[in-house]
This record gives sequence, C-alpha cells and structure tokens, in this order.
Amino acid sequence: MSEPARLGRTDLEQMLGESPFHAVLGIQVENIDSEADQLTLRLPFSSTIERSPGAGQHHGGVIASLIDIAGDFALIWQLGHGVPTINFRTDYLRPASNTDLLATASVRRRGRTVAVCDIEVRGEDGKLLALGRGTYATAAG
Repeated sequence: MSEPARLGRTDLEQMLGESPFHAVLGIQVENIDSEADQLTLRLPFSSTIERSPGAGQHHGGVIASLIDIAGDFALIWQLGHGVPTINFRTDYLRPASNTDLLATASVRRRGRTVAVCDIEVRGEDGKLLALGRGTYATAAG
C-alpha cells in the first residue's frame, strides 16, 4: 500500500478556514516541518476568548480546542482527509496570558484505524503552557 501524498500549506489553510469555529478562533497554519513530522498552528490572543473580561488569559476550553484541532490537522496533513477525534486529554501547566498560542502536533503512531498525536502548546516566549494527547480514527469517510 502506497503512502498518501501529504497536503500542502495552501490546502491545509483552506480546510482550516472552512470551519466557522476555527474562523472565530482565528487559527492559522504557522509551520509545517516534514523532517520532524510536525505541524504548528497559531491561535492569536483576543479578548473574545479570554477566561474572564480583562484577565488577559486564554480560556482553558480554547486551549483544549486548539490541542484537538492541532492533532486533527497533523493527521489531515499526512492523510489528506478529515479524521474524527476518539479521545483527547489536556494538561494545563501554567496560565496562557497575553500571548498568541503555538500548538505543535507530532504524530506518534499512525495505524490503519487509529492514530495518536502529542501536542505541545507554547506562548510566543517559548514557555510550555499545556500538553495534550489525541487519539483519532484514520479511515477516510
């Protein structure tokens, strides 16, 4: 069985932009690293996604969503089609205050039916803010 062709940046950006939820969050493709097998997404800081007015901190649900989306799109990049989430977890390590978030997803295992991705969320200063792991179904359709 041959390896599927990986999607390019333009394809990923188009797919990312098709979701109204992704658009509300303002998520963008930051980097694609074929050598390291990693995809990085950027979520800009906005007062519309603060945990409370004037707090300057991202809401935890937004961080969890970013983790899920980053894992999902790391697999979309490799497989060429959308994948449903089976399960994911988030570990919050420190508050994400007044910074864009950079979520880097690494595909740890990609099987015929299930894949596992690890995701690191960092602030613009490089500090590790959250960790996540997602499990996704890999079959098309």
